[in-house]
Amino acid sequence: MTEFSELGLSPATLQAVADTGYTTATPIQAEAIPHALHGQDVLGIAQTGTGKTAAFTLPMIDRLAAGRARARMPRALVIEPTRELADQVAASFERYAKGQKLSWALLIGGVSFSDQELKLDRGVDVLIATPGRLLDHFERGKLLMTGVQMLVVDEADRMLDMGFIPDLERIFKLTPVKKQTLFFSATMPPEITRLTKQFLKDPIRIEASRPATTAETITQYLVRIPTADPKAKRTALRMLIERDDVKNGIVFCNRKSEVDIVAKSLKTHGMDAAPIHGDLDQQTRMRTLESFRNGSLKLLVASDVAARGLDIPAVSHVFNFDVPHHADDYVHRIGRTGRAGRSGQAFMIVTPADSRNLDKVLKLIGKAPEELKLEADWASIKDEPRRDRDRGGRSGGGGGGGRSSSRDRDRERRPRPVPVHGEVASMEPFDPAAAPQPAAEAAPRPQRAERPERSERRPRGRRDEPRPEASEAPAPVEARETERPAREPAHRERERPERDRPDRNRPDRGRSEASRRDNDRDGGDDGVVGFGRDVPAFLSRPPRSES
Repeated sequence: MTEFSELGLSPATLQAVADTGYTTATPIQAEAIPHALHGQDVLGIAQTGTGKTAAFTLPMIDRLAAGRARARMPRALVIEPTRELADQVAASFERYAKGQKLSWALLIGGVSFSDQELKLDRGVDVLIATPGRLLDHFERGKLLMTGVQMLVVDEADRMLDMGFIPDLERIFKLTPVKKQTLFFSATMPPEITRLTKQFLKDPIRIEASRPATTAETITQYLVRIPTADPKAKRTALRMLIERDDVKNGIVFCNRKSEVDIVAKSLKTHGMDAAPIHGDLDQQTRMRTLESFRNGSLKLLVASDVAARGLDIPAVSHVFNFDVPHHADDYVHRIGRTGRAGRSGQAFMIVTPADSRNLDKVLKLIGKAPEELKLEADWASIKDEPRRDRDRGGRSGGGGGGGRSSSRDRDRERRPRPVPVHGEVASMEPFDPAAAPQPAAEAAPRPQRAERPERSERRPRGRRDEPRPEASEAPAPVEARETERPAREPAHRERERPERDRPDRNRPDRGRSEASRRDNDRDGGDDGVVGFGRDVPAFLSRPPRSES
């Protein structure tokens, strides 16, 4: 075992490490710290939970102790794939840099830009950031990376899974060529290998353990159930939690929607559980994680956002509700337990649909976990259909079985108006027997007069021929003018109150007030569209005689 005092760290840094309670370095720390102190590039490969954060934080503090920060020009840069990891590294840096005159800033999404910009303007030595928010500040002109002396990339394989490799390449190109790079990863996929060959210069390769291996302090169990029904899986999960003395545990799901469903199911059955995934706002995520750290929350239901690097030493159990799609994620998930020499237990629920993913996991870890059998009547456990899951739901009746939207269902429940001529239609449900029947001896409908031949039609625009007689003679012009109030000027019309203005959408727009009153007295519109009593003046003029 190697003591921290043998690694060449400064007395102030050693005192800060001693205050945290650590005296012995882990294998990755013992091998990486001396090379990092000498300014060499380091490629560190170690399984999760082996102390990689201190392996780059401690030498960074010693190397930056001599120097001064400048505004918007950090001297060191730490890139993390998730906000939770970045916040954890910031807490470690604050703890290990106690007594040193070093400043730092945390640049993550979900928080205000202005607070982060104030810190950048004052000048910071170390920036701990996620790739997206770091590039956002750079594009806003609030950050320069030409003064970076040290660049740390943590959890590089997780960066690959989340699609951050193009952002990483851009960050490498924005920083100076002459800098020290510390690159840490639990696995080494081909894309990560290509990145290290492109941007690291003669790195010291350190393998504290074989890539993608599980810790010996973790006891792994395999739980097979004969059905893939979600309700059966939730029942198996509750049986596992009630079977063991679970101090605290993390339940991992593949999908964010499943995280919410499982957390709600556990709370419904009286268990202390809360969800955490990428769709939640940052304040909720940090509050939930802090509650789990301090012990006030027993079960954390999470997506893979909590599978990488989170340092919660006292986790006793890990439950894989879903077999992960990527075998590497299994190693990171169960690495949340059995940390710092403690023992832990990991369970994985397997259904017949998980055979392909299970084969990948078993091939990666190189051993078969112990199988655990649960006694239950799995055939009788059926998940009730959730109508709110399907957008619009399923149609309930008939043999069609097609989809019907909520709008269609509302239209079916809505009462249909009964069309009655000359009256306001009622909103009672339509009943064909109650509908008014036509009179038996109604007058025959008048036939429409035939249109005259083209040669007999009056030429367009001529007024020398009389128009056909109307069925009702128009009112005299004098009476019409007296009934009709004089039109006000446009500016006075605009000054009238809203209730006095004529409604331009009303069918009787343009008619006099007296005409409207007469019409209302007679029982409303009779459905006839025409001029009524407001015949235009040019129609009342006598025809001109031919001269």
